[in-house]
Amino acid sequence: MAGHTWWYVARAGGLVAWGLVVASCAWGLLHATRALGRRPTPAWMLSTHRYLGALAVVFTGLHVLGLVADSYVHFGITEVLLPFASSWHPVAVAWGIVGMWLLLAVEGTSLARQHLPQQVWRGIHLLSYPILALTTVHLLSAGTDAKSLLPETVAVALGVLAVFGAAVLLTWRSAPKTRTDPRPPVTSG
Repeated sequence: MAGHTWWYVARAGGLVAWGLVVASCAWGLLHATRALGRRPTPAWMLSTHRYLGALAVVFTGLHVLGLVADSYVHFGITEVLLPFASSWHPVAVAWGIVGMWLLLAVEGTSLARQHLPQQVWRGIHLLSYPILALTTVHLLSAGTDAKSLLPETVAVALGVLAVFGAAVLLTWRSAPKTRTDPRPPVTSG
């Protein structure tokens, strides 16, 4: 175990980071759609969404640190920061690197939200959905756990379910709202 500590840190960090990205996207959509009604309170929902996003960044950092510190695959700083720089599954690793940079952009602009125009912040924040897709593809194509811990069909099903759930909530959020007015129409007479 001692010789593989960093490998386990990298694997666990990656799995937890992916789970937090899924949770943050789902929580953000639940907050935006008000799918849970007025309870829990919108402020609590937003705080939880922000917390999940921040934790996703922390565990992504732990994942990257574990990869660089581990000596089995020999990832250097360049290989974990630049897409296609890795000789080990370059396309699969690139999905994760692009997802990491987008995650940092979303989190960074969220921290600076009050200093940004609403449209700029919103446009960047909508990159959360590609982040979910990219990190899911990264997990399924580069993640050793997707193949060793779970049968491949179960891992793919979980990934598809997470992305599908986010897509359903996004569709609900984007659908035109119809307003039902309890007041009777005013007629001229």
